[in-house]
Amino acid sequence: MFLFDFIKDIIIASISILNGASGWLVISFVIAGLLHNFLTPNRLQKSLGNTKISSLLKSTVSGMLLPICSCGVIPIGISMYYSGVYLGPVLAFMTSTPVINPIAIVLSYGLLGPQITLIYVISGFVVPLIVGILGNKFGKDEVCIKIDEEEEQIAIELEEEKRSFFENMIDGLKWSFGELALTISKYVIIGMLVAGFITTVFPNSVIQKYLGNPGVLSLGSIAILSCIMYVCAVGHIPFIAALVASGASPGVAITFLIAGAATNLPELISIYNVIGKRAVIIYATTLTTCALVIGYITNKLLLGSSSFTNFEGTQGSIAIANKIMINIPEPMKYISSLIIFIFFIKSLWPQIRKVAKYEG
Repeated sequence: MFLFDFIKDIIIASISILNGASGWLVISFVIAGLLHNFLTPNRLQKSLGNTKISSLLKSTVSGMLLPICSCGVIPIGISMYYSGVYLGPVLAFMTSTPVINPIAIVLSYGLLGPQITLIYVISGFVVPLIVGILGNKFGKDEVCIKIDEEEEQIAIELEEEKRSFFENMIDGLKWSFGELALTISKYVIIGMLVAGFITTVFPNSVIQKYLGNPGVLSLGSIAILSCIMYVCAVGHIPFIAALVASGASPGVAITFLIAGAATNLPELISIYNVIGKRAVIIYATTLTTCALVIGYITNKLLLGSSSFTNFEGTQGSIAIANKIMINIPEPMKYISSLIIFIFFIKSLWPQIRKVAKYEG
């Protein structure tokens, strides 16, 4: 009976996590499909198919403006990679998008104060650049995908034909929901189940109770925790504020703000399986190390200061954030989760048929 209840709790937690991300995933599939056809490989390679700092700056800044969670950024990042964008700009984009956005900055200012927010904004710009530089330098075979010359020639011919907006849109969506969604959904569902298990074993109330104690909490433990927990691009900020209010250091807030939003199991599993092992090692290691170093520096600068939090402006900041935040209706979350699960089953269907045929 205990085992049944435990499994049920894991499934409920996984569904809850999936509901929080699925709407953005579906929206990202649409964006990825449009990017795939409207921003042709030739155009993307000219702009981002290189190791120049300017390419990293473009990817980082564009990512900072999108309020998309770390799961939602996966389809867009993978689409960019498939279109010929170098690993550095892809990783920079996949880092900056979940780490920082205008809504997160507003909430951070209201809940954590101007000093932590200033460090957060600077870090949200610098860390993706570091990840991108290291991705380009050490990516080796994964630095760029090898585009088949025949496929490239077809893309050029289609460009010359000057296809209509509608034709490009349909073809892009067919690719995104016919190929990309099948690949991504498989790894996302697996990651969500693992995240559901972790959430069930270590719920937020337990984490806050024990890790909110400065005597127990360390930057290392919060960095490890942030890598395995699933958090959205904005929703983790109140949790961090609660930790700080419980006595956690400002360095913990920064470490979690950076590593928590940008590293989670669905994203890491997807990068590993779709791009490669080297890419995920560069991404996770660099991000976690930067988060620890910046957290340590933040503690040196702010620890002992009584003014690094600003709870007086909380309600005003939340009101502003709610006005500019895009809220996905609850029914759409369940519909989107169902869509992702259908893609998951479809991706596994060939293996299921083989097993059924073998047992039959």
